[in-house]
Amino acid sequence: MASEPQLADDKGQSRIIDVGERVTAVVRAIAQPSLTQFALRFGLAVPFWRSGVNKWDGFLQLNDVAVFLFSSEFRLHLPGGPYPFPAPAVIAFASGSAEILLPILLVLGLFSRFAALGLLVMTIVIQLTVPDGWPIHVTWAAMALGIMAWGPGRLSLDHWLEHLTSRLAGNAS
Repeated sequence: MASEPQLADDKGQSRIIDVGERVTAVVRAIAQPSLTQFALRFGLAVPFWRSGVNKWDGFLQLNDVAVFLFSSEFRLHLPGGPYPFPAPAVIAFASGSAEILLPILLVLGLFSRFAALGLLVMTIVIQLTVPDGWPIHVTWAAMALGIMAWGPGRLSLDHWLEHLTSRLAGNAS
């Protein structure tokens, strides 16, 4: 008699495991690595792009607000600080340029690891400038690190170029 409840428990556990495996298969079908890597690239690009667009009045024309923020409002919160940004006009131009160029590279999946590294460095500087923003900054850092670690995925120009160069190298030999 003691063996009958054990069999029932084994069947119940087996059903639970089967359901768990089915759910896992559905989740894996939805979260394809290439789609996930594209979502990481796009998700990281958007906030930087939006910030960058707000710094410009036209082609290579930085607006006065961007320069004002780096010269008067933004401070680096380092030990013994906060300190003003050095060369605020140069920093504003570099920041605005990077916030346009790096997101474009990320969305296209071109030089993706480099672009993610650039945005990681920017995230660190932003964290030093706005210390209370750490919940969103750690999210940006995690996305950048994920792109740097696993690359841009198959939905990228990097993947296409790598595939093309490997085919050309194979034909050359």
